[in-house]
Amino acid sequence: MAGISNSVNTNVGALLALSSLRNTQTALNIASKQVQTGYRVADAADDASTFSVAQGIRGNLQAFSAVQGSLANGVGLGTVTQSALTNISDLAGNLQAKITQLADGSIGNSQRTIYAADFNAMTNQISNFIAQASYNGTNLLSNNSAAKTFLADTSATTLTMASQSSVFTAFTTFAASTVGTVTAATAALTSLTTFANAVATSLGSNASDTRSMSLQSNFVNSVVDATITGLGAVVDADIGKAAASVQALQVRQQLGIQSLSIANQQPAVLLGLFG
Repeated sequence: MAGISNSVNTNVGALLALSSLRNTQTALNIASKQVQTGYRVADAADDASTFSVAQGIRGNLQAFSAVQGSLANGVGLGTVTQSALTNISDLAGNLQAKITQLADGSIGNSQRTIYAADFNAMTNQISNFIAQASYNGTNLLSNNSAAKTFLADTSATTLTMASQSSVFTAFTTFAASTVGTVTAATAALTSLTTFANAVATSLGSNASDTRSMSLQSNFVNSVVDATITGLGAVVDADIGKAAASVQALQVRQQLGIQSLSIANQQPAVLLGLFG
């Protein structure tokens, strides 16, 4: 029966063992790289087309990151503005009660002085709320404030937070009111009603803008999570499987080295026949 002949010039067994050892080393390098990097496709050398696709996805994620940051700023601005408007609205209700007391002609001067001091304190507090309703350098309640736009998606579509400067305008008129007399207090009630209506309108408008911004932010965050999951499916390695492969290949490598050593001893055995 034909078989592989023995030769001192060409050690076929050693060549086979060496070829097997090289294949094992290549597989071991791949598995080790997966364990070290966590990626099945860490660079173009692993899989050029898959790596190119992954790089495109990573570029999209960077664009989404900019959108996330912009929307987060929008939600933050809307939330701060809404908080200020809510507190102003609460104080407007308290002011109505206080001015109504001041419009009562039956109260004495000492009571009027006390009520007037409360009126001034609450008016000053509203002024503070307006001044402090700032987020990242933007205050939608300030005088002549402009609407702000924020990125909504990677196509540069935008969402707008409308200016609520009408609150400042109405408050400026109201803050000029005096309450030293019944007639003045009665007139202040009318001015307060105009101001309170402006606050109520702004509360609804800003709440709507903030809700839109928040919903879009949640949607973009969901898209980013799904994209990251998809990217992982494309390039991530199965670490458990890769680690097990490393161990198995290391054993195979040791066996290959032993096989190569045995094969290298065969020519010496042939030479021994002539001793």
